[in-house]
Amino acid sequence: MSDAPLQLILEDTDGTQLETTCTRFAVMWQGREVWIQQVGNGQLMIGVDVDENDTEYANLLLRPLATNLVSLQLEMEPADLEGDDEHVHGPDCNHDH
Repeated sequence: MSDAPLQLILEDTDGTQLETTCTRFAVMWQGREVWIQQVGNGQLMIGVDVDENDTEYANLLLRPLATNLVSLQLEMEPADLEGDDEHVHGPDCNHDH
């Protein structure tokens, strides 16, 4: 992960812009925190915060729209409360092992 701050430009509905920096930021979207942070090599990581008691998983779908546009869609999928026998625990699964 890179320690270089992200440069943000926030714009109000009247067009007023505010410039700031941060290491990561979140957008509240459909009742979920969608976090964005820089991970190095010019890449951004986007993730959705989940709680232990959540009954749904959040899936982010990215689709190209045009040369310089993409669509990001948040879809909720029921969580398997019985346990997922197909899940393989690894360093990136965010589960306590």
